[in-house]
Amino acid sequence: MFLSIFAHFSERINEMLASVETEAYVGLLILFSISTIIHIIIRVWIIRLLQRLDEKTETEWYAAILRHKLPQRALMLIPLMVLYIGIDLVPSLSDAFSGFITRLTAALMILVAARVIDALLSSAHTLYLMLPKSHMRPIKSYIQLGKVIVYLFSIIFIIASLSDQSPWYFLSGIGAITAILLLVFRDTLLSLVASVQLTNNDLIRIGDWIEMPNFGADGDVIDISLNTVRVQNFDKTITVIPTHKFLEHSFRNWRGMSEAGGRRIMRSLNIDISTIRFLTMKEINRLRKTHLLGDYIDSKMKEVGEYNEKFLKENPSILTNSRWLTNVGTFRAYVIEYLKNHPRAKKDLLILVRQLEPTDRGLPLQVYVFTNTTAWAEYEGIQADIFDHLLAVMPEFDLKVYQQPAGTDFRLLSTLKS
Repeated sequence: MFLSIFAHFSERINEMLASVETEAYVGLLILFSISTIIHIIIRVWIIRLLQRLDEKTETEWYAAILRHKLPQRALMLIPLMVLYIGIDLVPSLSDAFSGFITRLTAALMILVAARVIDALLSSAHTLYLMLPKSHMRPIKSYIQLGKVIVYLFSIIFIIASLSDQSPWYFLSGIGAITAILLLVFRDTLLSLVASVQLTNNDLIRIGDWIEMPNFGADGDVIDISLNTVRVQNFDKTITVIPTHKFLEHSFRNWRGMSEAGGRRIMRSLNIDISTIRFLTMKEINRLRKTHLLGDYIDSKMKEVGEYNEKFLKENPSILTNSRWLTNVGTFRAYVIEYLKNHPRAKKDLLILVRQLEPTDRGLPLQVYVFTNTTAWAEYEGIQADIFDHLLAVMPEFDLKVYQQPAGTDFRLLSTLKS
């Protein structure tokens, strides 16, 4: 099919060339020479002059449009316009050949104009990215959609120009192939809708840390385009996710953590329940000397003393008849004060130490606090320092962390029996 079309097209050109007279050949040669000379002047002199001007200036917008070749492409219209206008001045040229050159030149001008608009949109996007808050509203998907529309219409106008038909003749046929277009551009249309919703609702920005387990994504968003969102995982691999999938699957965005300036620590210490007991007066006096527990123990002992004096008439010395301090309660108070005085804890966010439901692995004492940094390495270091200290200080309260029996425990038991 394509060979027959090409053969027919070549035959028509040969017929038109056969009808061209010598005077017309000379005129065409002069016209094409002038157009070629103008093209060479633009490429060799003017474009180099524009590049040198960029080196001498520090204007960001000029550098952006030059980088995307906006003036270079626009200047390429000049030799085509000379050819388009000058073809009517060539003497003794047949109407058929003149019309063919005119239509071909017009098609080339449309193509160059589309590339100019492409460069203009790219330049606008580059200039937008220079704004301080551009990452909050990415427009790359809109730019890409604009380019698709420009090239789609340029193809229609080029075909209309080459076939000498009105563009509306081809545009009227789009309605008949809408179903095909929807099928072909299904993902693009879905991604466009998703991109609008993601942008307008401010769900994703470039630089956000997101988690999307369905696609194995856990890292920073580095690019948001019309069809895809690229995520650089923490192992430096790249995960590419179709934009419309963000409306179909759940994902976690950690931007709130970054904006708050603190990262949460939520970890539990499993205390061996068999080590929980009341404190002796000697232990209370010893712990009272701790600067983090001095005020707590004084106020607690005052409260306990008032309660026992008011409600207990007989045998107040029996612990089951009165209130008294426990080692786990005092340890919990110590942990709270320790976190409040920790230099890397974020004081304006919640600090909580609570007991969870006891299990067969002991009594979980949960530490809930935020660090004053969101950097991963620093966060892990702060978390490790906190629990290093808590694990080391537990024996001061005669508490032990629950640990399942290991092989060494059974060997020790067999040794004791023997």
